[in-house]
Amino acid sequence: MLTAADRTVPDCLELMPLIGRLGLPRIGFKDIGCPPETLAALTAEIKACGAEAWLEMVELDADSTVATARFAREIGIDVLCGGTAVERILGALKGSNIRYMPFVGTPEGHPTALRGAPEQIRAQAEAAESAGAAGVDLLAFRAVDADPLALIAATRSALKGELVVAGSVDTPERMADIKAAGADAFTIGSAVFERRFAPGADLPDQLRAVMSVCAALPPRA
Repeated sequence: MLTAADRTVPDCLELMPLIGRLGLPRIGFKDIGCPPETLAALTAEIKACGAEAWLEMVELDADSTVATARFAREIGIDVLCGGTAVERILGALKGSNIRYMPFVGTPEGHPTALRGAPEQIRAQAEAAESAGAAGVDLLAFRAVDADPLALIAATRSALKGELVVAGSVDTPERMADIKAAGADAFTIGSAVFERRFAPGADLPDQLRAVMSVCAALPPRA
């Protein structure tokens, strides 16, 4: 994710030549931090290097997320994450090839915190998938009411589609725990910009370090 502190980094377009050659299959960004024309250009750059373009919505207001879903269609996003107005957002995406993964639980504030017990989040994941979502976006390590790994396991038990864990993924150990608990994928943004994976190294080498950890993780059972 070309994001730090839950915002798209302002130099995202300048960074694309550095990371586009790394072979990342998915590159994402947020709906805040840069103007729409920059996000449109960034989407084109991501797709030009052969990666999927992911957009995660930070805004939580239902009308705002529906507007962002329409914007995602306009600029050619492949995967849209976030928001909780599942049926309205799916309606805005109807007829497109965009895969949608809503937030589950009750996200609050910015940076986002997550409220909700495992049973509640499990039920929401099941309902979202029944409505047509391709999976869910779980802010597990932003949770304030439950153990993050318990949330991942509970959500996985309800879900046939993709389970993506977003937010505060910042160590190899946490990446391994997330995978072992049942997640299919996770997003990393601030941690690479803060140089947590390869101290002193530049952004491409931070990402290479993350990719090396990912390659060593066992497949999800």
